[in-house]
Amino acid sequence: MGGQPRYLWVADLLRRPILNGELEPGSRLPSRSRLARTYGVSEQVSRHALRLLVSEGLVEARPGSGYYVRSVPQIHRFSRTDRSSGSGVDPLQREDLGTCTEIACGLIARRLGVRDGVRLFRTRCLGMADDVPVALHTAWELSALTQGTLRTPADAEPGTSVLQRLGAAGVTVDRVVEEVGVRPLREPESSLLRLAPGLPVLVVERTHYQGRRPVETSDLVGSIDHCRLLYRLSLARSPRR
Repeated sequence: MGGQPRYLWVADLLRRPILNGELEPGSRLPSRSRLARTYGVSEQVSRHALRLLVSEGLVEARPGSGYYVRSVPQIHRFSRTDRSSGSGVDPLQREDLGTCTEIACGLIARRLGVRDGVRLFRTRCLGMADDVPVALHTAWELSALTQGTLRTPADAEPGTSVLQRLGAAGVTVDRVVEEVGVRPLREPESSLLRLAPGLPVLVVERTHYQGRRPVETSDLVGSIDHCRLLYRLSLARSPRR
């Protein structure tokens, strides 16, 4: 062990068989008292070790029952090479939550490069997997671009991309910028995703531009247990001499 805290040592002894598959999902781990006897540590040490594995997502605590190896979650990969800038939740099943109008303010106004008070269309949809919400996509668009036409987000035919819809309204999107990060889940999002507020979630902020002008921006918020971003980068080859 060296100078390593004893709870880290115990956690490592449990972690290795979980990661290499010796302990299958659903397997019950020894109780705190049994771990303490087996490894010659206190129950407080074994409790810290188990809590560490819970925080790492490898183990789940079931009140009144004990600690169990957590099932491996199904991973959903979101391709960031999608040239159509589609629904935002592909490849998941899309559940539309509707389009409404709202007033730009704060961060969203800054992302769209407009003053507070400008009218926007806000569109939301959930990405579902086996009736479980995995990701929430929220998009904000300047309503002046399509207001009074049949090209608003509310009028769009299913499957119509942002590029296609805005292009039909005379707005040519020629650049997309994404920023990826992790932040705590907010209360309004938590009820939709059926997750506790404050949990870390993956966030992709995506903005469509016409030249230097932002015309639409969106947030993809996803469970870090289920969501991955898949990038395929083409490298230019040097010309042969």
